[in-house]
Amino acid sequence: MGHRGNLIIGLTGGMGCGKSTAAALLAEHGFIRLDADQVVREELLIDPEVVAELKVKLGTEVLAPEGKVDRTRLAQVVFTDEAQLRWLEALLHPRLNARWRALFAASHGQKYIVEVPLLFEQGMENWFDFTICITSECATQMRRLELRGIPPTLARQRLAQQLPLPRKCELADFVILNDGSLDFLREQINHLASRLLLQHQLA
Repeated sequence: MGHRGNLIIGLTGGMGCGKSTAAALLAEHGFIRLDADQVVREELLIDPEVVAELKVKLGTEVLAPEGKVDRTRLAQVVFTDEAQLRWLEALLHPRLNARWRALFAASHGQKYIVEVPLLFEQGMENWFDFTICITSECATQMRRLELRGIPPTLARQRLAQQLPLPRKCELADFVILNDGSLDFLREQINHLASRLLLQHQLA
């Protein structure tokens, strides 16, 4: 869905597979980095309209004493109730999509790398010129998530709400394996970035 000569790449993968690291490496090649989770945290979950909707639907238990959204409590609620999770996605994703559509439409000749954990789950593949999936072995994922302070039970609940990683790899245009060193990941990213930029120049 490239706009006005932009190159827009969608980046997805499993939790703990290293999406953010891969995006940072692509940013070294001139890509503007956009992160769906960051927009949700820093913009949408402080939007008064969103906060009001959350309070009506889920009650004050998902709010901190000062009235802000408590992301930990919100995660505990939605990742143990699929219906609530789907409701939350329906609340947030149209707002997220509107922000990005406006950004892309106003840009010309830019290169974007967009981190979207639920890219395929949300049917967003047609948004992008190419999609990349970052993958790791399950044991590596769980170890990284535990180091980030996510308990194994919660990690498994979150992973169960996503498409299986092998299916994401099948759907993606490019697959990057992140089970080794940072240098190994960087080598793959450098090769892929060169290929993407060349294809964009030839398009």
